[in-house]
Amino acid sequence: MSFNEHSPAPSWEFPHTPDLRALIFDVDGTLADTEEFHRQAFNEAFNDFGLDWEWTPDLYAGLLAISGGRERILHYAARTGVHHDRSTLPEFAAEVHRAKSIHYGRMLRAGHIPLRTGVRRLLNEAREQKIHLAIATSTAYVNVKTLLEMNLGADWQAWFSVVASCDVVEEKKPSAAVYHHVLNKLELPPSACIAFEDTVNGLKAATSAHIRTIITTHYFTRHQPFPGAALVVNHLGEPEHPFKRVSGIEPDINYVNLALLKQLQLSTTRQVRTTRYRSGNTAAASSL
Repeated sequence: MSFNEHSPAPSWEFPHTPDLRALIFDVDGTLADTEEFHRQAFNEAFNDFGLDWEWTPDLYAGLLAISGGRERILHYAARTGVHHDRSTLPEFAAEVHRAKSIHYGRMLRAGHIPLRTGVRRLLNEAREQKIHLAIATSTAYVNVKTLLEMNLGADWQAWFSVVASCDVVEEKKPSAAVYHHVLNKLELPPSACIAFEDTVNGLKAATSAHIRTIITTHYFTRHQPFPGAALVVNHLGEPEHPFKRVSGIEPDINYVNLALLKQLQLSTTRQVRTTRYRSGNTAAASSL
């Protein structure tokens, strides 16, 4: 069975618990805690253009509800009325965003942005067990490339079976398009995958594609609710540095490894079956 970004999401029903075949990761805020660096890069770009804008941490937390840097600039410019000619506003936003990307790339190349706690360990464990790794992100490919080259080395692409960015799938999250694209390339059903996200829009995108999703919160999303997430934690954890569970299943392990992910599959499958049994409804469950 295959999927693409235009096909409807399949029903989230399983005759049995499927094998775990793929882990699909968002990038910004998930693989690495990049959002503060994005915020700083935006402010540097605003200064380049002589704008008196300053996106404070609290303001930026609210702007993360809008996926895509150019889209955030468009939204903010329209809201403040700083650019009165609406016909040229998209071009203006694109120019500011290009400047922001230059500043952000410089920060990445300086090596200031490591992978988040537990990420490298989980990537290595998945590779050892021949489980596919994939990326589903609304950021630009060049940002993905620079970040992962700095952290995983020049052969970082060999780690991932699929890398889907906004250069490949233009429709941004919370659309499920990027996840449908990844599923299509992997030739796997959503029930064989687990997604990792950090924002509400990311969660909506993954769960709309019927993929079980783990949320790793950070400064900008730590107070947000994540209904529908299978597990919400502050990071993936390490054996000596356990995560803090926020909501979702109550695992037997306090760091995310393959054993926990398989426990998550079993728990959420049983939850779906129990919900369907109690309701007497044979339709697909509406929550993960």
